[in-house]
Amino acid sequence: MTRDEFRELVEEAIDTIPLRFAREVRNLAIVIEDEPSEELLDEMEIDEPGNLLGLYQGTPLNERGWGYGNQLPDKITLFQDTIEDEYDGDEEEIIVAIGETLIHELGHYFGMSEAEIMDVEERYWRGEPDPSDEAEAAAGEPADPDRGDPKE
Repeated sequence: MTRDEFRELVEEAIDTIPLRFAREVRNLAIVIEDEPSEELLDEMEIDEPGNLLGLYQGTPLNERGWGYGNQLPDKITLFQDTIEDEYDGDEEEIIVAIGETLIHELGHYFGMSEAEIMDVEERYWRGEPDPSDEAEAAAGEPADPDRGDPKE
C-alpha cells in the first residue's frame, strides 16, 4: 500500500475515534513511518519490532506546568509496515488498528492511565460510544454526521 493510501486510512480512522480525542488535541503531529528504528526499539527495550504499532512522544497535558509553551508539537508516530503486516493488508482491519493505536497514543497525550486507555479501547472495539460523546448528545449538542463506527 502506498503512503498516500495509508494516509487516507488514517483519516478514516480519525473519524471513528471518540470525539473528545479528535476535538481536544492541540499542537500534535501525526507522522507515518515505515517501521520503528533499531535505536528506538533498543531505547524502549522492545525485542520484537512487530509489537510497536505507534508511539507518542511529548509532554502529556497533565504534566505541563504554567510555564509550558513555545514548544514543537508533540508527535504520534504510526508505523505503517508494522500495522500492515499485523493485519495482512486488510483495509478494514487496518482502519480499526489505526483507530485503536491513535486512541492509545492520544491517551498518553492526555495523561490517562493504562487502565483508562484500555477502557476506551474496549468500548471502541465493541462499537460503543464514548460516555463523553453520549453526554454531548444528551445536552443537545449537534452530532458530527461524518463520524463512523469502527466496525462498519
